[in-house]
Amino acid sequence: MPTPNYGYEKRQRELEKKRKKEEKAQAKAARKAERPHEGGDAVPPDHAVTDDADGAGDGGGDGGGGD
Repeated sequence: MPTPNYGYEKRQRELEKKRKKEEKAQAKAARKAERPHEGGDAVPPDHAVTDDADGAGDGGGDGGGGD
């Protein structure tokens, strides 16, 4: 009786896991493509990023008033 080839069996299990992981990632991408604007990823309008590069008028900065 031949001895079991454990290395081959392990490689086959690893390939199966990799295949399943890729299929799952593709399914996830397909679901995301179907509903691009739904979900919790959207930023609320009151927290939207502005194009204000210098940050003037937002009350931010280093907090120092020159005192």
